[in-house]
Amino acid sequence: MRKIMTTNNSRKRKQGKGSAPDVESQRVAGGELHQIAGGKHPALTTNQGVALSDNQNSLRINSRGPTLLEDFILREKITHFDHERIPERIVHARATGAHGFFELTASLKQYTTARVLTEVGEKTPVFTRISTVAGGAGSVDTPRDVRGFAVKFYTKEGNWDLVGNNIPVFFIQDAIKFPDLIHAVKMEPDRGFPQSATAHDTFWDFISLTPESMHMVMWIMSDRTLPRSLRMIEGFGVHSFRLINSAGESTFVKFHWRPKLGLQSTIWDETVKICGADQDFHRRDMFDAIAAGNFPEWEFAVQLFTQKEADEFPFDHLDATKLIPEELVPLRVIGRMVLNRWPNNFFAETEQVAYCPSHVVPGIDFSNDPLLQGRLFSYLDTQLSRLGSPNFHQIPVNAPKCPFANHQRDGHMQMAQPVGRVAYEPNSLSKNSPRETPAAGFHSAAITETGLKDRIRAEAFADHYSQARQFYLSQTAYEQAHIASALVFELSKVEHLYIRETMVGHLRHIENDLAKRVAAGLGFDNMPDAPVAAAPVKKMAPSPALQIIGKMKDTLKGRAIGILIADGSDGAVIKKIKKAATDAGASVKIVAPKVGGAKLADGSMLAADGQLAGTPSVLFDAVAVILSDAGAKALSMEGAAIDFVRDAFGHLKAIAVDQGGQALLKKANVEQDAGVVDTNNKDGFIAAAKTRQWDREKSVRTLA
Repeated sequence: MRKIMTTNNSRKRKQGKGSAPDVESQRVAGGELHQIAGGKHPALTTNQGVALSDNQNSLRINSRGPTLLEDFILREKITHFDHERIPERIVHARATGAHGFFELTASLKQYTTARVLTEVGEKTPVFTRISTVAGGAGSVDTPRDVRGFAVKFYTKEGNWDLVGNNIPVFFIQDAIKFPDLIHAVKMEPDRGFPQSATAHDTFWDFISLTPESMHMVMWIMSDRTLPRSLRMIEGFGVHSFRLINSAGESTFVKFHWRPKLGLQSTIWDETVKICGADQDFHRRDMFDAIAAGNFPEWEFAVQLFTQKEADEFPFDHLDATKLIPEELVPLRVIGRMVLNRWPNNFFAETEQVAYCPSHVVPGIDFSNDPLLQGRLFSYLDTQLSRLGSPNFHQIPVNAPKCPFANHQRDGHMQMAQPVGRVAYEPNSLSKNSPRETPAAGFHSAAITETGLKDRIRAEAFADHYSQARQFYLSQTAYEQAHIASALVFELSKVEHLYIRETMVGHLRHIENDLAKRVAAGLGFDNMPDAPVAAAPVKKMAPSPALQIIGKMKDTLKGRAIGILIADGSDGAVIKKIKKAATDAGASVKIVAPKVGGAKLADGSMLAADGQLAGTPSVLFDAVAVILSDAGAKALSMEGAAIDFVRDAFGHLKAIAVDQGGQALLKKANVEQDAGVVDTNNKDGFIAAAKTRQWDREKSVRTLA
């Protein structure tokens, strides 16, 4: 196996402001400066001064083998990274958590002995935490960001933590690069900003030098990172795991969560304005849904495949930057998760819950995915730092709900009081101390591993562009435009021209039309050269399952409708629209100029759920504007009312209007189209509210 270099250190441009230095790597002894064109640089070493020959790959038995515990370079780097913050999580700090249950609906007994996956009808308690990645605990809910999706199953055989994201792939292939990735995406250390954002130089500099990230770049620049609600995102285990049956046979598995409400995202301009209107938008949405009894629900599905089948894939399933298309290995739905209880105390549960991918139960095991292998060490190490004790498992939200016992003793914040003389095993002095159970206990998959011990990556990991291309070509034209526009926005914030140029060069391998659109948006006169690809770019069939628009459900369940009223509004029309929306499953809020509500045409008072200036249309999926002539005239002088209808139209939402509403739209210069519906046509409004008016977009904004 030849070593696959995953960084592109061949940018050669003239020196000067905004130019990258030419780079020629040389091996050196620890501490010495080595010559690089443009200057001398210190050798990259461990904290003990040992020079690193390879900072890209963990040590493993063979190119596709498990990562070795003896890799002191990996352990030092990740240990230091894990302990950088106390006590807030370094990543995934901002989160929403809820209790619920998992119910198995189809047994996997043929594949695993894990009871949580074999006992149909059994309801297993869970605690689920959904989070942003880049921002701190005090950041906002709605940045363009990946969402963590972690589920703790309190099974009869111990806790199982399925710790993933709302995106099925990741930026890097090897865990040794995780500290570098997060250092690049976090606030720049010399200035302390930007917070929870990727639109800055250090992130895109790292990405431009890491071609393996290009697939993930397509996902994060898509609308997947702008979710309408945490109840409307998918979840993925990301890595391949193993299931082990009673005969000791193993089968590879990938885990998926699919929202019952379907997928839905926001539009970038809308997202920015939501952030200003309600920084807790997602957290509040989840809280309100659970409080109202509209419990969030996901289907649980698996992709199962053998080693023989994996050998036929046109990619390596151990590469976390790759996914397995549903058209290649269909999803099998085996259960559901329902979140039905908000935590009693946010800190005690949502903050103190500790997830570790290494927490599995008998019948579930790990693959040799090098990113997963590093996570098995990193998460436990992080919890030791963040929660301050190896006894973090005794915190109620982390404690198993089945009996647990061992000979581990003492330690900081030890809450148990073990009795007896012995704290070791084997022993002959106690007849009731814990003992190993060879038959029913945890067994690792019986896999033979041989090969050269080295810092090496499999040749199959070298294809960095084929699935990125597949993802882009699988999107609708609207979603492709959003990806191109997101890239233009992000890269326009990058100060260094050569980084922008390098990124556009990478895009040429993904789709030349995309590269041209981004180059035009950045004002390039000439197209940058594409970097040399480590492997040929394959043509893979588009996968409609990768879309959002194509997977939106024809429903208003889980959605919100806002009705703007003022003094003199027609109560009968309001009642009609509200009933139609609630009958369709939506929640409805009345918005008025004053928080006390408005006096209707019949003289009655209608209470408001929100005051106009503090309840803009960005908080709703569709709106109705029901006004008297006098009310329309009064609101036409109110900027918040103009913005209410203008933003609703600009964000492609359905708008129901009566005569007064029409007058306000005219004042706001809002055009008429199929998504602007008369209040007499309530069925037409409900149908239009179930989706966005995508054809409207070209008339309201310029996209790349």
